[in-house]
Amino acid sequence: MKRTLAILALLPAASQAATVPIEGRWQNPKDTVIINVAPCGEATWCGDVTWASQEAAAEARQSGTPSLVGARLLTGLKPDGKGGYTGRVFLPKRKMHATANVRTAGADTIIVKGCLIAGMLCKEQRWTRVG
Repeated sequence: MKRTLAILALLPAASQAATVPIEGRWQNPKDTVIINVAPCGEATWCGDVTWASQEAAAEARQSGTPSLVGARLLTGLKPDGKGGYTGRVFLPKRKMHATANVRTAGADTIIVKGCLIAGMLCKEQRWTRVG
């Protein structure tokens, strides 16, 4: 019984250790935005826009985000214990925040899923690692 409890106690730590790092520069599927994901607190990551196409910047301005470059798109990402991360995502086009789930799909792809209205309205994108 003690051995079983000891093994069970190690499982959450093993799950967290298996989380693949998301730190780095990532480009959205339309190639219009690049974010830099970096630590922004204890065991927390954030993603700030470092480059945006003229089209994406203009679209964000029309929606009320004056400067897309420098905007924080991903906030408070923390390991979820299942190999991914949870936090918040800012949607400049809609000037809204949503729940975010981020997971890796290999070393050079992250899948960012944002959900509104208690998870009933979700959108998923695959972002690619850049230089």
